[in-house]
Amino acid sequence: MYNVKEIYYTFQGEGAFSGRPSIFCRFSGCNLWSGREKDRKNAKCNFCDTDFLGNNGINGGKFFNEKELGKKIISLWENKDNKNKPYVVFTGGEPLLQLDKKLINFLKLSNFEIGIETNGTIDLPCKVDWVCVSPKHENDFVLKKGDELKLIFPQKKINPKSLENLNFKYFFLQPMDGPNLKNNIKKTYDFCNRNKKWNVSLQIHKIVDMP
Repeated sequence: MYNVKEIYYTFQGEGAFSGRPSIFCRFSGCNLWSGREKDRKNAKCNFCDTDFLGNNGINGGKFFNEKELGKKIISLWENKDNKNKPYVVFTGGEPLLQLDKKLINFLKLSNFEIGIETNGTIDLPCKVDWVCVSPKHENDFVLKKGDELKLIFPQKKINPKSLENLNFKYFFLQPMDGPNLKNNIKKTYDFCNRNKKWNVSLQIHKIVDMP
C-alpha cells in the first residue's frame, strides 16, 4: 500500500528543471520529522515548509498497489493533453520510505521519466532518471551521487563547502523559507557569488502562486 498526501499537475518550480511540466506525487511521512508542529523543535529537519501529514490533499489517499497509483498519475498527465515527455516527481516528506521498483517500472512502461526529491538518507530501489538530493545533516545521508544537489541555505548542521566533492551534475543553494526569507536570499546570493560551484535556486512556484 502507498500512503499519498497529494498528486497534482504543475510546473517544476525549483532547480535545474524549473518550468518543466510535471506530475508531483507527494508521499506521506518522513524520517526526519513527524510533520506535527509539536515535534518540530526537536526534529532533525525542523525548518520544513511542506505539509506531508496524512492523505487529505488533492488526489491523496491510500493506493493498494502500483497499478492503482500509477494509473492515477498517468490519468492526470493525459487529462492535460500535454505534448511534452511524461514526467513525474516523487517527493514528500521522504519518498524513499515508500517508492519502490514496482511503481517505477509500471510508469516506465507508459514512457514516464521518473524524478525524485529526497533527503538522501535512504538508497534508491533502482535507477531513476533524475535524482535531486537535499541533505539536512553533514553526516546523515547515504545518497551522495545523482543529478542535482539542492541545499537549503543557511543551515547550522551542514556547510556547503563540505559537499563540493560529491558526484552531482548541479549544485544549488535554495534560500530557507520563513520569516527570514529576505535575508536568506541575500545570504544565498552572496555565497554563490563567492563560490562559483553553486547556483541559486528560487521557489518559483511560490513566487507566481502555483501549487
